[in-house]
Amino acid sequence: MKTADPELMRAINRFHVMDAIRRFGPISRVEIADRTDLSPTTVSAITALLLDDGLIIPRQVGAVRDAARGRPRVMLELNPDAAYVSGVKLAPDQITVATTNFRADVLNSLALPVRVDRQPVSVIADLVEDGVRRSVADAGLEVERISGVCVGLPGVVERASGRCRQSPIFRETDVPFGAELSSRLGMTVTVDNDVNLVTLAEHWFGHGRGLDDFLVVSIEHSLGLGIMHNGELFRGASGLSPDLGDLLVRHPGVDGHNVPDRLAAIVATATARNGHAAGRPLGADTVDGDEAAYRTIADALGVAIANLVTLFAPPKVILAGAAISAGDRLLKPLRAAVEELTPPSLADVAEIVVHDWGDDIWARGAAAMTLRDLYGAPWNTTGPARRRQVH
Repeated sequence: MKTADPELMRAINRFHVMDAIRRFGPISRVEIADRTDLSPTTVSAITALLLDDGLIIPRQVGAVRDAARGRPRVMLELNPDAAYVSGVKLAPDQITVATTNFRADVLNSLALPVRVDRQPVSVIADLVEDGVRRSVADAGLEVERISGVCVGLPGVVERASGRCRQSPIFRETDVPFGAELSSRLGMTVTVDNDVNLVTLAEHWFGHGRGLDDFLVVSIEHSLGLGIMHNGELFRGASGLSPDLGDLLVRHPGVDGHNVPDRLAAIVATATARNGHAAGRPLGADTVDGDEAAYRTIADALGVAIANLVTLFAPPKVILAGAAISAGDRLLKPLRAAVEELTPPSLADVAEIVVHDWGDDIWARGAAAMTLRDLYGAPWNTTGPARRRQVH
């Protein structure tokens, strides 16, 4: 029988120890062992190496005593100065950049209003490079001290290759944006779907904190879906993430028949009745109070979310994006549609919550994604790895 790769096992265990320290620190070694299901010996060995590498630092808490020795217990926490990263969010009308330390504390953030979707790829890459360099300098750092950059944008993205297959940001398809930026900045640059970044931000800082399973539905320039499953972002082959707008749903056709259509097309049709251009963020002013348009959008989204609840049975579905500024005009019929369409056996499973993120928080999620890579997670291609342990 083939045994697990020891190096992989050590990397997995190291990641879970780092993640426990990030989530619950300052934390003792005993508490780390309890939370990770790793043996005290394994935790001690991993934390000793992390201390040697300067990734974590000790803190003696006088009021907390070690029961066996009677001495102040040494608590562990991430070293904020161990590394610095930058996160970027691209929207059709703005570039947002955040520079953070190893704890994802924002040291500087800036927003650059620019019609990004009207620019060629090379110009967009130049603008992002300038934004990263400016944010890093304003944070009092040298670019050479930045360990990595993550860019989030709407669309279909191959995280493994840094290639964007399709996005409202770019005129072209199959854009190797990660390579474009890496050559300019001289460092590792990853590219991800922006909803994955807000999903990770929810897991670290928001409504998903402490949960291993939840969904994020983003209703903005496009319709996005983030899936947190067993504490990991779910991805397909090559790191692809699902695009909610591509989901096939059924809605009443012109002759009263149910015809298949894509969710994004339904939303675009409803907003187009009000004379708005495609790609504009769906917000309070997008449909100009057209209650029929809100009802159409809510019904279509309700079908999609009810199906997601049926598939994943998440304890929370978090709604984010510009559309939530529409308030009850959209959210009330959307909640009613989800309640009506969710199977009775799952009616009390999922709580729908709303979180109004600012663009800087989305960029902070991008920084958190880079930090997570630095923590040493050994999987990032075909979905979540199961937690394993070594005793």
